[in-house]
Amino acid sequence: MAFPDFPFPAKEESFVHHTDVLSYLEEYTNHYNLRQYIKFRHHVEKVKPVDRDDGSNGWAVTVQDLETNTTTTSFCDSILVCNGHYSVPMMPPIKDIDKFRGQQMHSHDYREPEPFRGLRVAVLGASASGLDISLEVASVAKEVLLSHNHPVQIPSELPPNIRQVRGIVAAYEDGFVFGDGSQADADVLLCCTGYEFTFPFLSEECGVTVENNIVKPLYKHLIHTAFPTMAFVGIPFQIVPFPLFDVQVQFFLSSLKQDITLPDKTAMDQDTQAAFAEHIDKGKAVKFFLAVLTGDVTPLTHEEMDADTVHALQRLRCSGGQDRHYHRMGVEGSVRYMEELSTSAHLSPVPSYMLWFYKLVFMRMLFSLLTIKQHRYVVEAGGRVREWHNGREVNTVWNLRRLVVVQLMRLMWRDFWGVFSFATKTLRKYLGL
Repeated sequence: MAFPDFPFPAKEESFVHHTDVLSYLEEYTNHYNLRQYIKFRHHVEKVKPVDRDDGSNGWAVTVQDLETNTTTTSFCDSILVCNGHYSVPMMPPIKDIDKFRGQQMHSHDYREPEPFRGLRVAVLGASASGLDISLEVASVAKEVLLSHNHPVQIPSELPPNIRQVRGIVAAYEDGFVFGDGSQADADVLLCCTGYEFTFPFLSEECGVTVENNIVKPLYKHLIHTAFPTMAFVGIPFQIVPFPLFDVQVQFFLSSLKQDITLPDKTAMDQDTQAAFAEHIDKGKAVKFFLAVLTGDVTPLTHEEMDADTVHALQRLRCSGGQDRHYHRMGVEGSVRYMEELSTSAHLSPVPSYMLWFYKLVFMRMLFSLLTIKQHRYVVEAGGRVREWHNGREVNTVWNLRRLVVVQLMRLMWRDFWGVFSFATKTLRKYLGL
């Protein structure tokens, strides 16, 4: 997850603690002498577009100095919005949740498992944070109810006091009702349900809205369609973070320096629709940018880009997806996204091993969650990924094949009809039935 120009310090562990990540960012800042450009304890109150005499637009940025309580406004040519989206918890609506007498909290406020000792904890959500927290809490809790709506159960072995259940649909005084009609008592509800996109400092004139977890009107999850001198870094989620941020920023800078040409304001609606369809169907987010830059298609007005986004959402719904997952890329989607941005902006290519490496880690998480952090990885100069477990090198391909077969057999034993139903639906969708 390191930035391409600044590797992580060599360590025995491949899965580093969050304090190591903080140290890495501080070392990066010091190495490139960036602190002189950072204004700590300054609160951005408003960002507003301004028109210039030459017909171009700039940006007025109003900031409050929290030390002196003074407010200043600066003007700039372009702006990157990098406020992240991991600070405002997304709490799902649950019927009768006000009746639940136990504790409710979000993973944003989770710090350690000890407060849950001896309790029955319902963890809602089974992505990375939900799985990590469930394992930690299970070390002290009486029982952990891992509640999710994945098509099948998590194949990996889990501690005996973790029980997988369907998503929560309602609450009662002492517990919850799940999607299959079953219910269970719980003392705590711990929501690992993601975060809201919020931009309270953007003025109404910026025209940025968040609708059903979709940031609009962004072109390729990045550039404002009406104000191409504004870009939003890090909107996609379930990604490879720092490398993706790096590529996004370099792509945006290339457009500002006019090393590449962004769409101006003429029509290319059919090609955009085809590109969005490819994004929905295959997870390839920006392939059509290449056609724009090579001149195979003509550019699009920002109104038409917005209309094509609506078309993309319609395709997403028809394929069984949900609008709120529009910015979700996943491992393969994020790597492909970086590859295509890098190609279109003539940046250094994404390392050839990256897709295989992150697929490998994802497979380990899915099928061997209890031991994933015991594995260590080394990427050699030629791009070969080598793997160790408990001090011994692993034949990764053979080991993964064996692991997948064993865990899928266990899954079918536990949930045969769930697996059968999922396999049938997938086959019917693949065959177009």
